[in-house]
Amino acid sequence: MKKTPLTELHRQQGAKMIDFHGFEMPVQYTSVIDEHLTVRRAVGIFDLCHMGEFDLEGPGAVATLSQLTTNDPSGLQPGEIQYTMLTNPNGGIIDDILVYRTETGFFLVVNASNTEKDFNWINQHLLPDTTLRDRTSELALIAVQGPKSLPVVERVLGKPLADVETYTFIDTEYKGYWLRASRTGYTGEDGFELYLPNAGAEELWQDLMTTGAEEGIAPIGLGARDTLRLEMRMPLYGNDIDETTTPLEAGLGRFVKFDKGDFIGRAALVKQKEAGVQRRLVGFVLQERGVPRQGYPILSAEGEEIGIVTSGTHSPSLNQAIGTGYVAAESASPGTEIHILVRQKRLKAQIIKGRFLK
Repeated sequence: MKKTPLTELHRQQGAKMIDFHGFEMPVQYTSVIDEHLTVRRAVGIFDLCHMGEFDLEGPGAVATLSQLTTNDPSGLQPGEIQYTMLTNPNGGIIDDILVYRTETGFFLVVNASNTEKDFNWINQHLLPDTTLRDRTSELALIAVQGPKSLPVVERVLGKPLADVETYTFIDTEYKGYWLRASRTGYTGEDGFELYLPNAGAEELWQDLMTTGAEEGIAPIGLGARDTLRLEMRMPLYGNDIDETTTPLEAGLGRFVKFDKGDFIGRAALVKQKEAGVQRRLVGFVLQERGVPRQGYPILSAEGEEIGIVTSGTHSPSLNQAIGTGYVAAESASPGTEIHILVRQKRLKAQIIKGRFLK
């Protein structure tokens, strides 16, 4: 397994380590519930060094990115960030990514499981005068998330950050290292994602832990990261979205800009939009005891199979079971009663609108 610059620290802190997309990563330190609630109530720190990062630069960078992604990067100003998707000719989602507009082009952050696939796909579609550089192996990524994250990061970096708005970033330095601080995250809470060279990762992690002690900072594993993102209805690649699902089916149509001009997958998505989607990704709350898991069948109130669970857990914040899944479009309305087949037992659930945690 690959290691991150922080692997040894995780072991020293007693983390339970697992193989996550080829990386040895911490799944939990104490318990998923404790770590989850720490992020919701105080501040947590995450090792995200496994994520992929690319530089896309040159005169053709804007046009290249515009033809590859569903959103419109042409209006981004330096310091702004955009959520978007790479799509295949069928409109299927190759990956969901973040696009950072820099002074010289774009900085792309992609899912760990898709780093090689994404790099090859983008490289195959580069327009003239455009360069693509994979920086994944040289950069570390540490996330600091929670309502008390701002003062912790401000003290460590030694500068005010309140004016850094959500989905914007600044480039600064930390003890002689270049550092990019973005007001982004995968938890639904306020926070920052901090990029810097691998050599500075361990010192930054320890500095954040020491400085954030009075705010109750704690290391957070992949288990709580998953429950946190699910409460906020943030999709997980490989579960909720993949190359067999489209942005329109996944409820991500607001990130598809049909009027920007052509892009890979546009024709298929226009056709799907005009015909109407046949299935939709919905959120549901279980009304009986049990936990929905990926792959469990979703049934109508009459017992007909209408879909499948893509993500599910017991929500630590709400103390109830929640999940997402694709169902037939005619059964996707909020308030609809459905059943989840959990270990051959039908459990009642109700489709909800929006995020689980308001």
